[in-house]
Amino acid sequence: MKKIFLYILVGSLCFSACKKDDEIAFYTETRDLTNQNGDDDQAIKKFMDENYLDAAGNIKPFSATDTADDHEKKLSQLNPVTLPSGTIYIMRDGAQPAVSNPIQDKDIIRIMGRAYTFLSRNNNGVVSFIEQAGFFNTIEGGSTVPVIDPMYYYTKKKVMDDATVATAKKASYYQIPGFREALQKFSAFNLPDEAPYNLQGVIIVPSRAAFARNSFYPYLGIDYSNRSFVFNFQIYGRENRPADQIQTPEQQ
Repeated sequence: MKKIFLYILVGSLCFSACKKDDEIAFYTETRDLTNQNGDDDQAIKKFMDENYLDAAGNIKPFSATDTADDHEKKLSQLNPVTLPSGTIYIMRDGAQPAVSNPIQDKDIIRIMGRAYTFLSRNNNGVVSFIEQAGFFNTIEGGSTVPVIDPMYYYTKKKVMDDATVATAKKASYYQIPGFREALQKFSAFNLPDEAPYNLQGVIIVPSRAAFARNSFYPYLGIDYSNRSFVFNFQIYGRENRPADQIQTPEQQ
């Protein structure tokens, strides 16, 4: 019980730091980067073999006791594409916009879905994702509308202009490169916020294509060092970004 209170206290302190530009000193993994990257890739492979997409596109784990999901295809069987960064994306068949509306690098987006972050660990030769933590969720918990223009996709110029420490003046402090890279392979819908969701895909970002071991914005007060991300999403809309919000070359 004491540990629970301690975690809550730490989390609240980290969350309060979101209102500032102060950097948070988190524990840094000492493992060799080659081993870290290898563990991430193995954990991702295991994750894709152990999960499938349901009728609405939600990621679901296969049941060890219920045969109802025996006919479902693993994520690894849904034509995953691996990008140069190691990020993997899956486009769900039959769940893409009828009209092509490609997502661009500087777009404002509206995103529905869930995202989780994980550590990868080797336990007696079996590498798996552990320590799941939520990153965003617009499906459960009372919020059923898309998130508009999240900073982890694109950070407005003013955010970095107003920052008071050097690391917070760079887009890499806020953005998840692998997510940005993969999302631009998708097209956006043109849906009202109240439209029912039908998730269009999955993006899995290894830690090296996320924040790796660099400084990062303390979203939700979690230590994102060495953490991989899994996005299960639908883009409800996109629009061109106003010129005064676009990052300068020095901020990119």
